[in-house]
Amino acid sequence: AMDQREANLFFHLINDLYERSSIILTSNKGPEQWGELMGDKGITTAILDRLLHKVEVIHLKGESYRIKNRRTIFEAKSVQT
Repeated sequence: AMDQREANLFFHLINDLYERSSIILTSNKGPEQWGELMGDKGITTAILDRLLHKVEVIHLKGESYRIKNRRTIFEAKSVQT
């Protein structure tokens, strides 16, 4: 979760880049969950308004490769000990 200051800084970053640059953003949370992440529905709405304007959303499903790799590392360690 972000505090008020962090949410404001993130808004200013997105606002400065809005329609001036491409943004690639990855998240494990859907837009409907960002309100609780940001802690401020007004800032969240403003950020999502800018991010979702002229956007191509790619939703990936499946197991995380990071988690899969992490399990392999832990399994290898437990076998050795």
